[in-house]
Amino acid sequence: MGKFKLITKGLVKENPTFVLLLGMCPTLATTTSAMNGMGMGLATMFVLVLSNMVISATAPYIPDKVRIPSYIVIIAAFVTILQFIMQAYTPAMYETLGLFIPLIVVNCIVLGRAEAFANKNSVIDSACDGIGIGLGFTMSLTILGLVREILGSGSAFGFKFIEGDGIIAFVLAPGAFLALAYLIVIFRKITKIE
Repeated sequence: MGKFKLITKGLVKENPTFVLLLGMCPTLATTTSAMNGMGMGLATMFVLVLSNMVISATAPYIPDKVRIPSYIVIIAAFVTILQFIMQAYTPAMYETLGLFIPLIVVNCIVLGRAEAFANKNSVIDSACDGIGIGLGFTMSLTILGLVREILGSGSAFGFKFIEGDGIIAFVLAPGAFLALAYLIVIFRKITKIE
């Protein structure tokens, strides 16, 4: 499979949010705004790409009995690095995303790609897969956050363009489920994925 196809399959055919329905906890919890969704998506992509590369390189040397715990340790190392970087350079985003950054360690998207792809493919292919799945996750979280922000507060990326209050339900948990459900239907209709 070509490198470009590895990257693009994560955007549409294997989109983690709209097709595979993985990572629903951070998807629903962090997408109260487009900026939060984008931040969580980029953070996950950082960990996904780097952990895929290291897991691909070390997989032949890891015994089957300790494969999953080893993957978790590798992923946890990159999440710790991410936390330090975010605390140093984007403290406001780190505070906003809070508990969900450490939970990237057990995010089923990251663990799933390590098990399903990275341990069976080359380092470069695993990096491309991580980029594609990460971009798909970032895109879907940003779109969901944007929809919720527009409907819930009348703003986009923090810029208010509708006077007054929006529909408060879209900023709360029920709005997340509702907006995600409609976006999944729209995405699958546009892309013809069933």
